[in-house]
Amino acid sequence: MLPVFILVSMIVLGASTVMAVVTNSFIIAVNLIDKAKSKSLSPSDLIVVTLCVSNIFFQLIMIVTDYMSFLCADVYFTDEVYILSTALLMLPIYCSFWFTVCLSVNYYLQIVIATHPFLIRLKLAAAQLVPRLIMASVFISFATGLPASWNFQGNPSNQNMTINESVHISVADLNVAYPVPSTLILCSLPLVLVGIANGLIIKSLLVHTHNSDRNTKGELSAHAEGRVRAARTISCLLFLYICFYISEVLLFMETFPRSSPGFCTCLMIIYGYSPAQSIVLIFGSPKLKQVSLSLIHCVGINKEKPKKPTVLFINVNMKKTVNASAN
Repeated sequence: MLPVFILVSMIVLGASTVMAVVTNSFIIAVNLIDKAKSKSLSPSDLIVVTLCVSNIFFQLIMIVTDYMSFLCADVYFTDEVYILSTALLMLPIYCSFWFTVCLSVNYYLQIVIATHPFLIRLKLAAAQLVPRLIMASVFISFATGLPASWNFQGNPSNQNMTINESVHISVADLNVAYPVPSTLILCSLPLVLVGIANGLIIKSLLVHTHNSDRNTKGELSAHAEGRVRAARTISCLLFLYICFYISEVLLFMETFPRSSPGFCTCLMIIYGYSPAQSIVLIFGSPKLKQVSLSLIHCVGINKEKPKKPTVLFINVNMKKTVNASAN
């Protein structure tokens, strides 16, 4: 029988995968339906769709590789299977990091009140700039991620492992010939860029928030609410990114022994990264939030038991008037 830790990990990973596929597919479906209705996707929607596709691939690859490491360790830790699975895991993670950078830059261009001519040109050319940023993100991820699969060295001590340490193992088994800066570019640099963009967005909100952004009732205008919502979304994505990044580093540095509470916490954060990110994206978009709440409302109504028809009885009092005639 499998240890309790492995059973719990498999259950959590399975549940997070189902949730990630459902929520990310929901985001993709809503945007594609709008596209089918001849509504052009905004730059933000295009980035979000691409990010969701990357998250689905990452979650599906992770559940396959981790279940193999749990149940078929002797097969999984062979050189060919292990190197292939690790490379497949690394690419969607790196793409997701850079897509988050693209989303942060796009939100910054939407929120910031540009005065410099260069920023003004970027704001006007956002529709043409975003597809190029997405393609550049994919190119950077593949160009610096694929060489890692050519620089692995065998590590026989891992053959009997039965728990997931995909990130930890992939980095530890790299030859010294593989340049460490390439890994930093794929993980640390996007984190720094997202942090800078988030800081600039918050600074712009604090500096350019005026009384004119509120109506007579003191409520924020639609434009001001959009800026606050974008800042909140990027802040939540940055928080998830930091948690995921710290968990990777802790696993890589072997800070916690296997099956310890700290190790389990890091593993659960990695498992829940994609579904948590999709939930942030849903509640950060008025369109996605409205559709999701409508679906939940419809499902809730359908689950309610039909009410019994109420029959109303009306009592009608009829008075008879008798006319008596005297003979």
